[in-house]
Amino acid sequence: MTPHSSSHSSSRSPATSIAVTALTYAWPDGTGVFDGLQVAFGPGRTGLIGVNGSGKSTLLKLIAGELSPADGSVRVSGEIGYLPQNVTLDTSLRVDDTLGIAGTRAALHAIEAGDVREEHFTTVGDDWDVEERAVAMLSQLGLGHVDLDRTLGEVSGGESVLLRLAALLLRRPDVLLLDEPTNNLDLHARQRLYAAVEGWSGVMVVVSHDRELLDRVDQIADLRGGEVVWYGGNFSAYEEALAAEQDAAERMVRVAESDLKKQKRELADAQVKLARRKRYGQKMQDTKREPKIVMGERKRAAQVSAGKHRIMHEEKLAEAKDRLDEAELAVRDDDEIRVDLPYTAVPPGRSVLTLRELHLAYGAHVEGEFELRGPERIALVGRNGAGKTTLLRTIAGELAAVEGEAVAHVPLRFLPQRLDVLDEELSVAENVARFAPDATNNRIRARLARFLFKGARADQRAATLSGGERFRAALAALMLAEPAPQLLMLDEPTNNLDMASVAQLTSALESYEGALVVASHDLPFLESIGVTRWLLLDGTLKDTTPEEVRTL
Repeated sequence: MTPHSSSHSSSRSPATSIAVTALTYAWPDGTGVFDGLQVAFGPGRTGLIGVNGSGKSTLLKLIAGELSPADGSVRVSGEIGYLPQNVTLDTSLRVDDTLGIAGTRAALHAIEAGDVREEHFTTVGDDWDVEERAVAMLSQLGLGHVDLDRTLGEVSGGESVLLRLAALLLRRPDVLLLDEPTNNLDLHARQRLYAAVEGWSGVMVVVSHDRELLDRVDQIADLRGGEVVWYGGNFSAYEEALAAEQDAAERMVRVAESDLKKQKRELADAQVKLARRKRYGQKMQDTKREPKIVMGERKRAAQVSAGKHRIMHEEKLAEAKDRLDEAELAVRDDDEIRVDLPYTAVPPGRSVLTLRELHLAYGAHVEGEFELRGPERIALVGRNGAGKTTLLRTIAGELAAVEGEAVAHVPLRFLPQRLDVLDEELSVAENVARFAPDATNNRIRARLARFLFKGARADQRAATLSGGERFRAALAALMLAEPAPQLLMLDEPTNNLDMASVAQLTSALESYEGALVVASHDLPFLESIGVTRWLLLDGTLKDTTPEEVRTL
């Protein structure tokens, strides 16, 4: 579908910077991703959204030239800067190397030291202020403390993502492609990235599930079923427009269903009338009240009329079915997880978890005694490297405490970022059975259906699941475990999840009645799950508020 949106077409420049024409691409196993895709991205910031597996990252790679289409073309005006989803950088590289300015810096320093060979001036060109620009860029991204001569092994994972972004911004590309740039960034780093996005004046296409980032774009491109539909404005405006669309689509379904019933009734009535007429004609023929030739002519005319009548009603019925199919296609099927987990309930005041003088590996600690009571919902926040994952793994018994103790008083389950609770070779149903060995196959399948694994979907091997399916399967395995978990701990659960999957997770957690501890940098998600207490891990564990978290 050619992208369209009357609401923002007037603001888009006629000078298209990215033109994707009749693009066809399939995975190596032959599964089709795009078939004749047409889309164009002009100046401004575009949020590219869609369910997991719709091809968002693939489209960015095709635009960046990292993948080649089977057919069609991608034309880009100007230079491209591309930040992939998983940034892997050589830890032995120096920061100036990562920024792409090591050669220019070396030439500048040589000239300053009195070496006036022509090659140094050629290397520098007009870029005499490259060092100042680099330092200013690092400072803008909150990396003012990172020296250009340091190696990447000395910076955190979040800082290395920002360094890669700094390298792109220093190059001043015409087109900037960002794939899930806030994944694994703490709140402080996210705020810096948001500011960089807001300050971008060229062409930007950003794939993200981070709604705070998507609320900073100019338009939304929704990739669904191999086609792109445009919506003017940011993600909040998109949600409003989509809700109105879906209301209208559901009304059309009701109208089409009503019309289909009417056409079925009219066809049935017509068939009854035709049957009566046929019986009457046969009766006339049997009593021979009219000459044979007249009766024969009347019979033929009646058959022709009946045939036309039947065809007309059947065509109307077929058209009504088509209209219903078309109306139903317009209604999105982003199913919600609906689970009933009464055995996870924790009475108010019941002691769930006690931490006493807990000293963690890598330095963080909990002073005195910390108590989690009843069905509290705790948001665990803090900078990258503060020790949130270490704390959760220590509570789960996966890591030994350096000192002190962590005691869970109820059954607990921990869902790590890596989702490695699943056995790749087993099916979804078999994975759940590992955690609930006494449950019957029928019971497991009935409960899995509520996690949207219905019928044959429950027999899919874990290794073949998409990101969103994998998360649902891991969540199902833990929430359906026996004994039922009365303390559930999640580590960055929304990383790599599309919007529909985040909504499914939120609905699943709404029906969970136990205590919940969630480590996350995704503030809108934390606020949506009814957090009752905010804890900041910054050397020690202390109470905080969402307002304070935003200023970290």
